[in-house]
Amino acid sequence: MAHITFSEGSNLQNSIYGNSQAPIRLFIEKKGEAYEQQSMLPELFNISTSKHWGEKFTTMTAMDGFQPVGENGSHPVDGMQEGYSKFLEHTTWKDSFSLSREIIEDSKLMDLKKKPAGFVAAYYRTRERFGASLLGAALKGNTSTAFSGVSFDTTTADGKCLFADNHTSKLGATIQPDQANRFTDAFSADTLAALECRMQDFRGDNGEVLDITPSTIVIPNDYALKKAVFAAIGADKDPATANNGFNYTFGRWNVVVWQYLNQFITAGTSPWILLDKKYNDDNAGAVWLDRTPLEVKSSIDEDTDANVWRGYARFTAGFNDWRFAAAGGIAGASNTLIGG
Repeated sequence: MAHITFSEGSNLQNSIYGNSQAPIRLFIEKKGEAYEQQSMLPELFNISTSKHWGEKFTTMTAMDGFQPVGENGSHPVDGMQEGYSKFLEHTTWKDSFSLSREIIEDSKLMDLKKKPAGFVAAYYRTRERFGASLLGAALKGNTSTAFSGVSFDTTTADGKCLFADNHTSKLGATIQPDQANRFTDAFSADTLAALECRMQDFRGDNGEVLDITPSTIVIPNDYALKKAVFAAIGADKDPATANNGFNYTFGRWNVVVWQYLNQFITAGTSPWILLDKKYNDDNAGAVWLDRTPLEVKSSIDEDTDANVWRGYARFTAGFNDWRFAAAGGIAGASNTLIGG
């Protein structure tokens, strides 16, 4: 069942609109359920609910670890401190549509279905586009994105853009030098392997190994890029040669082709992303917070006699820990994976 709450104004069931309420509600629910099943957001964001006007995310630096002390040695004092933090505030989203009394009276079934369908599509499309806007802006190296005239932050907890050349450690560069998670290299079997290794060597603020295991490839809807990706991972033999060399990337990747991303990347570019979904879920890398799921209210406009359906929701999204993802094919990046 779609996460939609319905409410009706008084006397609707006793009016000319009464018989239309249940069918429209059912239609909206069914459409909402279909869109939720098709959404790519759960693959890319850590989605959770919220009960506050905003949420703060933070991390703790790692301890130094156990030390050899010899027989009857004392226990060394270890410690940790709070790492960078990120605060996300919820945004209110609204939309509406109306059905005239004449449409109901004349039983114009096409309009009775078309407007609710467009209303539901608009809500779920907004969610997809909002997520793609954040990710697309980050691929451009921008620290914010303007979505429907409102600016949204695309930085992570360290104050850098999600994809950056110089992510810093809270404990300073002497403890952990700056790290990059964006690179110029176009997608290939070799750069896929190289970026996987680079991500596996991402370190925490205290220089600790994080056991990152990239599992997902995210690309825009680009035919050449799709062809390159599936050529690299879709066969168990080495795709670059005619010999029987084993392709160790075969069967290991979940591929997300996100057509919504096309609108928000630089024209003529082919960026690609690797991400570790488990690390993202465990450490709140890309975060999506639903404060109020879609609420739909039906009422009669006293001035026009139209049946008005209004939608209300509150949600937000952003980035916290950058280590869940890395990107290639970025023209303005300062680092390369191969030959640099």
